[in-house]
Amino acid sequence: MAAVALFVACGDDSSGSGPENTESSAVEESSSSADIFSSSSSWIATNSSSSRNDEKDTFSVPSADTTKITYALRPFAGPLSNPHKGFTVPTGGAWTFVPEFEYGPYGSLNNRAWDLVSYGSGYQQWNKLNPAKGVYDWTELEKLLNALAEHNMTYALRVLPYTPSFIKSDFPPQEDYDWTPPFVYEMGAKKIQIDLRGTDFHAYAPVWDDPIYLQAAKDFAKALAEKYDGDPRIEYIDVRTFGEWGEWHTSHMLGSVMPADSVLKDMLDYYASVFKKTQLVLPSNGFGDVYTHALDLGITKRDDGFIGIPGRPDTLLRAYNANLPTIAENIAGYRTMLANDDLIPGGTQKWTAERWVDAITTAHLTYYVLDQDNDCGYYFYKDNKALADSMSKVIGYNFTVTQAELVTVATPASGNATDITSMLNVTVKNTGVAPCFFDIYMVAEFVDSTGKALAQIGVPLLIPKGTFKDGSSQIFFFKTPGVANVVTQPGVSVALSLYESEDAFKNGENPTVRFDNEGLQENNKLLLKSR
Repeated sequence: MAAVALFVACGDDSSGSGPENTESSAVEESSSSADIFSSSSSWIATNSSSSRNDEKDTFSVPSADTTKITYALRPFAGPLSNPHKGFTVPTGGAWTFVPEFEYGPYGSLNNRAWDLVSYGSGYQQWNKLNPAKGVYDWTELEKLLNALAEHNMTYALRVLPYTPSFIKSDFPPQEDYDWTPPFVYEMGAKKIQIDLRGTDFHAYAPVWDDPIYLQAAKDFAKALAEKYDGDPRIEYIDVRTFGEWGEWHTSHMLGSVMPADSVLKDMLDYYASVFKKTQLVLPSNGFGDVYTHALDLGITKRDDGFIGIPGRPDTLLRAYNANLPTIAENIAGYRTMLANDDLIPGGTQKWTAERWVDAITTAHLTYYVLDQDNDCGYYFYKDNKALADSMSKVIGYNFTVTQAELVTVATPASGNATDITSMLNVTVKNTGVAPCFFDIYMVAEFVDSTGKALAQIGVPLLIPKGTFKDGSSQIFFFKTPGVANVVTQPGVSVALSLYESEDAFKNGENPTVRFDNEGLQENNKLLLKSR
């Protein structure tokens, strides 16, 4: 059974910071001690200045020998990808992972941009997933989800009803751009003629508040939830029911009008009623009262106008302040933005490194596109490798151990016996720009020189989602009595691990969350090795 970590932030002070530019090392001290440990096996200090010699938690024991090892740590060198945060690139299908796709992980032009990618993203067509009333075809989506899972990535799902991108002639075939299933119109849903802004092209579009259209959209949402709510392969799902690209606007579709706010809120209510586990997302153009309503439902916000339009990162602060993860894409691909005119007002800003960093830090982003061109970040990473690597440890949460100390007390017992009690005190700082929005279990173990676990220290500590705030430090205590045969062995070290579930630890799986510290092992455990 894990101990639940109920704590307050220690604050961003220097008292909890350990050396950051020295080699990992340990200083060992031996002395007599009057300190012994609390009877609880694991607990967390609620304040970095709280006393460790409080009368409630310690008592005097004559002739107790104490051995103290203080570890010096430094950050991990290189990029650091972690689950449920970070960067994405377009992943259009399982074909992304075949060698023939030159920009894929196995392609000839993979320049290691994929090392920063923690989840895939892209769109699915409503008419492909829902070809007939009550009929659903998840085949291609399943192939993609499984391919991503095999590469330790999740998927951000967007199901689009419409895209003006494929209106490339006057009245082109409707199935090219209108991805509303044909059966919806056959049941009587209305559609209207629209003019594509800036062209001489005409096409058709759904009447977004038509009752038959709305019911079909809800029926699909219900089927989607029955299939995928809580599926660990899904990172989040956008509510993409309305407008071009499902972005809740009709900017390029003259003659098409978005529904009233009451209709938009009703659709959000329905999605929230059928999705109980998976994070839902309000598209880029959901603003005002609709945005407020979404936050009240626990639905977060994304914005797709970053870099190009000034002030867009500020629009996500409401979601961050509601303790929800923030999500963004840029207004265009990287190489397109390099050529922007940079004339404000009236134009579009260029991409610069300063604007990119500001976008991440101002919006406290948890999720962000590395680049949305089809080269999977190749050119972006080629030009900005060092910056991108460094920001992989800024976006979202980022856990850095700043201080660790192992204290072992040997107390004479009856006869020639000795009672051994070990206590590990660990200070961790979230050096990212956002909280961690999923439960984490921290585990401490004694390990041998090969990294094999010998004994657990205390019990796993549960850190509930959203409670470890960015910029804060927490002190964790793990205590284990009666492991003399382990602690005194030569070559014994301490390993720290972060799991997404307690069952994963109990089942012997490797941890999935990594600390930002040197000493990470291939199995993702952090080895605090003394010299």
